[in-house]
Amino acid sequence: MKNHNLVEATTPREILVERRPVRDRSGKAVEGLHNVWITLNNPKELNSYTTSMAKELILALREASNDRAAVAVVLTGAGTRSFCSGGNTREYAEYYAGAPAEYRQYMRLFNDMVTTILQCDKPVICRVNGMRVGGGQEVGMACDFSIASDLAVFSQAGPKHGSAPDGGSTIFFPFMSGSSVPCIAELSARPGARITSTGSAG
Repeated sequence: MKNHNLVEATTPREILVERRPVRDRSGKAVEGLHNVWITLNNPKELNSYTTSMAKELILALREASNDRAAVAVVLTGAGTRSFCSGGNTREYAEYYAGAPAEYRQYMRLFNDMVTTILQCDKPVICRVNGMRVGGGQEVGMACDFSIASDLAVFSQAGPKHGSAPDGGSTIFFPFMSGSSVPCIAELSARPGARITSTGSAG
């Protein structure tokens, strides 16, 4: 069979990629099948994604799509505090601040990462452990399913500091919550804000 991966096998530095066995209802491993677990591995910075992490995630998802023995992809974050807190503000400050042309290329990469999740040929399950904020919220919204811990927090942080939610949440949110004024949550950027059937934020 042909190899359809974009590049030869690489060793990622900012994500972890594991192949864990698929188990039947009795708990027995199913021979020849596995799930691909991809872990954002930057817990000291709340699993915020850097330029290199975005590239690694794109390649890992493409490889999972082409993996004939893979059943599903589980996307999660290292540790218990955060699934993903969005873009890495340290990298923003050190490299992208004052460099709009560079930042535009970075945002192209970010949008490619979201698109790669949407186009993955395997179901992508977002395992939310802690915060799913900003760009991390958009990464999670692109997944097919989300499973959250009791301590999970969902928020769109960008409006608080003038950043547009350009990873797709303004498109994803109405599909997930219905069309009852999803802009309230986007514009208020309030963690845990509840949207009632009348469209008010609680």
